[in-house]
Amino acid sequence: MSHFNRAIVAALAAFAMQTAAPGAMSANTEASKGAPAKLELVEGTKLSRVTLTQKAAQRLDIRTGTISQDATGRMIAPYAAVFYDVAGVAWVYTNPQPLMFVRHKVTVEQIKAANAYLTDGPPAGTQVVIVGVSELYGTEKGVGH
Repeated sequence: MSHFNRAIVAALAAFAMQTAAPGAMSANTEASKGAPAKLELVEGTKLSRVTLTQKAAQRLDIRTGTISQDATGRMIAPYAAVFYDVAGVAWVYTNPQPLMFVRHKVTVEQIKAANAYLTDGPPAGTQVVIVGVSELYGTEKGVGH
């Protein structure tokens, strides 16, 4: 299955999970008991911290990679981690704690093969989501609500 088709299928699955528990998630509130995800506003930003249940992370097949650094000091993200919002701004989802994900703005200098070279973004060693990115964004933005 192509990456695009998989993203569509996964987005539909995320939509189905959200509609199965109507009203279970809303920004700035704790999810109802049994909801697959919880959103919490990141203080001082308009971003939300997404915390998934273990079962939701397994269903979405969440996988991570690591921001690295080349010999010149440039940060390198797995290109699969980078996504663009409707305004064309580049982002990655960091994974600061198990099952917790936070959107982080990045500036992409160059794409080479499977690597995105960044001039701004999370530091080397940061875990970033490489599978399940669109589903996290849909969860954060309330797709299906």
